[in-house]
Amino acid sequence: MSTEAPPSSPPAEHHRGHRDVTGGWLRPAVFGAMDGLVSNFALISGVVGGGASSATVVITGLAGLAAGACSMAAGEYTSVASQTELMRAEIEVERTELARDPDGELAELTALYRARGLDERTAGSVARQLSERPEVAWRVHVREELGVDPDDLPSPYVAAGSSFTAFALGAIIPVLPFMLGADGLLVAAVASTLALLAAGAVVARLTARPWWRGALRQLVLGGLAAAATFGIGGLVGAGLS
Repeated sequence: MSTEAPPSSPPAEHHRGHRDVTGGWLRPAVFGAMDGLVSNFALISGVVGGGASSATVVITGLAGLAAGACSMAAGEYTSVASQTELMRAEIEVERTELARDPDGELAELTALYRARGLDERTAGSVARQLSERPEVAWRVHVREELGVDPDDLPSPYVAAGSSFTAFALGAIIPVLPFMLGADGLLVAAVASTLALLAAGAVVARLTARPWWRGALRQLVLGGLAAAATFGIGGLVGAGLS
């Protein structure tokens, strides 16, 4: 009599959840924070390089924060709203085509599934079953042909709010030392450097890249921008004095 244990079944496959990459907030938030930090640090560096007083630096920095945050929000709102309006227009075209020529749309969907590797019989069966319900059919056509989820279009309000808030948070960092009494660029430079490293590392982690690579990349880009504007500010200040 055999005493061999039956082969163990393979462990159940574990599926982890995916992060939301289509909600319309990550890109404007990341771009806004980086832009606010780099542009305002560069602006303040230029003003300091030109010999401005601490009070002037604070006024300039806060003005740059307000103007930049409003500009970013308006730009993101317009951009995402235009993109969403275009998507909705294309969705309506697809719905109209489906109502006007259902046989042609069925053949188109069948051909699409054939191109993706299904045999003709299976592709036709899947396409026919999906096409039996109009509310399902047009959504399938939109996802397959346009690469868009009609139930999860990006919101211009989310994009604008994310961009405004992120820009303001990034832009306040280089101004804050002067608001607290600093009279030179050193403290602002240290604070901005740490913020650039942290922001770059966070973005790298969100996108599953090595944190140090993102941190160093953002530090180099921000440092180059600040050095350029500091030099320009020094030249202009020397020319005006």
